Amino acid sequence: MRSIWNGAISFGLVSIPIKLVNATESHAISFRQIHTEDNGRIRYRKVCEVEDREVSQSEIGKAYEDADGTIVPITDEDLSHLPIPTARTIEIVAFVPADKIDPLQMGAAYYLAASGAPAAKPYTLLREALKRSNKVAIAKFALRGRERLGMLRVVGDAIAMHALLWPDEVRAPEGVAPDVDVTIRDKELDLADALMDTLGEVEMADLHDEYREALEEVIAAKAAGETPPQAPEPAEGGKVLDLMAALENSVRAARESREPTGEAEVRSLPDRRSTPKETGTKKSTSTARKTTAKKAPARKSTSKSTEPAKKSTSTARSSTAKAGTAKASTAKAGVGKKTAAKKTTARKRSA
Repeated sequence: MRSIWNGAISFGLVSIPIKLVNATESHAISFRQIHTEDNGRIRYRKVCEVEDREVSQSEIGKAYEDADGTIVPITDEDLSHLPIPTARTIEIVAFVPADKIDPLQMGAAYYLAASGAPAAKPYTLLREALKRSNKVAIAKFALRGRERLGMLRVVGDAIAMHALLWPDEVRAPEGVAPDVDVTIRDKELDLADALMDTLGEVEMADLHDEYREALEEVIAAKAAGETPPQAPEPAEGGKVLDLMAALENSVRAARESREPTGEAEVRSLPDRRSTPKETGTKKSTSTARKTTAKKAPARKSTSKSTEPAKKSTSTARSSTAKAGTAKASTAKAGVGKKTAAKKTTARKRSA
């Protein structure tokens, strides 16, 4: 990677020679302006207003235009002798927790590469100190004609620097929030939490620019003389005025989209059962289970029909027992009469 700036990190009395390297790159597809009648390129020419002629890049310099229109030329030598310590130095001014940095301030990202073997040890020292402290370094540096604010942090085994906006460059969010009173119910918050839990997390590495990919397909098709792919018609949906209904539908859709793929195999089981070769014994077993299941209600009805029989049987038994008791009492009565008759006969004989 080509360095865009050479200097040093000032870490107290420690100076670390470094090279500044871009940490990000753009994959956006750029277009050229053309003349639609003949596809000729449209170019911008740099013309001097005084001489009314086109000038080359080597003839172009910098200048500051005053309020009254006065032009003040500024050369690269003037900029190199600016009376600031950050002209060629990234000066660390403080170490703060990372959550103290407002993400709104973050800008372009750079890697700081150690410049030469002597810079290896102090570079590693700063990197390990940042790791152990769980803090980031706030620094000042000058780049492209202006002093900037930066944040140094550890990325892998390297030190990265994020350019930061100055605090007064971040606008306050005045007039952005709704200016009407809105009441949010607990049930709505619960559904919002459920939707967040259902969507879950995502691997940032899995995200990609679908617009750029679609644009590349269009360009490839046009270059091959083919018809570019057409976007599918968007589904027509009515306006959902009920926030609760919208949340519930969102949670349901998110859950359906995250169903495990194993369920598809369960749904295909009926097709497999319809093939005798694959199922064989399983089919007969399942058939036997179904037959048994069908017979089960008969057992219940039998048990129900048996209950009255049991009741009648017990009633008959009790009736029989009563009849037996009656016979026994009758027999006792007969024996009593015979005994009484014998006693009477004995008395007559003795008389």
